Amino acid sequence: MNDEFQNLDFIDLLSERHVLLRKMAENLWNDSSDINISTSEWYIIARIYKKKPTISYISKNVTISRQATHKLIRSLEAKGLVEIFSVENNKRDKCLQLTALGEECYETYKSLKVDLERKISESIGNENLMRIKDILKLDWGL
Repeated sequence: MNDEFQNLDFIDLLSERHVLLRKMAENLWNDSSDINISTSEWYIIARIYKKKPTISYISKNVTISRQATHKLIRSLEAKGLVEIFSVENNKRDKCLQLTALGEECYETYKSLKVDLERKISESIGNENLMRIKDILKLDWGL
């Protein structure tokens, strides 16, 4: 596996690692649960967790098309993970909230990601992992 990363530039290397880690986290979840949740659905769930955002807010603040975002939200609602409700004094917009099941799923998913991070730390060393995290948090001036 490492050979395929050797000749990538920084942007492609970061992208490939991101895709690989997201897929691993998704597979860990889907292997341990009867509720299949895609990476894109987790992306939406993370933005709803412990908040009550509007659908339009989510649509504007994710890197997914508005149409696809609405489809994902409907899918999450059908799975019993998200509730959609009206906004007070606003007939057009709707708010989102995770159901108790949705919150439980997200918290379990977060713990799976913590385990994955621990495995990475064991492999590359905690100091290197902390260095990577610190670098990713920096303002890159872009």
